Amino acid sequence: MSNEEVVSRCGFVTLLGAPNAGKSTLTNNFVGSKVSIVSPKAQTTRTTVKGIGIFENTQIIFLDTPGIFKPKRRLDRAMVNSAWSGVNDGDITALLVDARRGFDDETKSIIAKLKENGMSAVLVLNKVDLVNDEKLLGLCAQLNKEFEFVETFMISALDGKGTDEFYKYLADNLPVSPWYYPEEQMSDLPLKLLSAEIVREKLFLYLHQELPYAITVEPELWERREDGSIRAEMTIYVERDGQKQIVLGKSGSMIKKIGQSARKELEELLEERIHLFLFVKVRQNWGDDPARYSDWNLQFNS
Repeated sequence: MSNEEVVSRCGFVTLLGAPNAGKSTLTNNFVGSKVSIVSPKAQTTRTTVKGIGIFENTQIIFLDTPGIFKPKRRLDRAMVNSAWSGVNDGDITALLVDARRGFDDETKSIIAKLKENGMSAVLVLNKVDLVNDEKLLGLCAQLNKEFEFVETFMISALDGKGTDEFYKYLADNLPVSPWYYPEEQMSDLPLKLLSAEIVREKLFLYLHQELPYAITVEPELWERREDGSIRAEMTIYVERDGQKQIVLGKSGSMIKKIGQSARKELEELLEERIHLFLFVKVRQNWGDDPARYSDWNLQFNS
């Protein structure tokens, strides 16, 4: 062992990309636990979530941002604004690209804005296990011709292939600094908000088509009981009565399935006994209510 003191590093890495590029999966892979919800459907992440982990002597704080797409409504604009704000907060920006989808219009628009604002970024090609080498190399060349990336990495966030090389690069290039968070902390998201997000993830999983995009989940109560267990109450807001009936299901079958799945995952994640109660209410135009944005640090007037 050397007598020299080990230099600690710490910093923020903004994960930028189109919807469903794998930013949340990569964040969870690095942290080693779920801090950000994932879904096969696009636009699942609605606000920037911090995933905190240690690699060698460096504390890396991933800023898992909402996917960037062409916004159509107020909530969309707030999500996209949150993503670009994350770039300003990061020491390193990483553009994640789904290798299967390639150089699509959303990625083109992101690169155009990076150019326009004179930003630097590293390129992370994700889901490389699903693409043949010829297509992958062609995509890599095309993207690097379009933008001068600092470095390029090829990974599979789902199974961890290639991720250590990416983490090593980040660990070596973040600023020399004390760690910002305790070693055991994995996210700055309060447990009640994380729990609401997991409920929303189950809504994406079990409900079809566009309905999950018309739904929000808000924590109403997070309370430890005398026996040490936790009572959690969540309200699921929908926009119309017909949507409420779909969420409830026949004789309450759907809401029961969603609640059981969310409770099981929460108990495994937190290693706590959870009593989860879900309520469904109609609130027309909740997406235009300023109060719905405050908990998630989204700007109402984006």
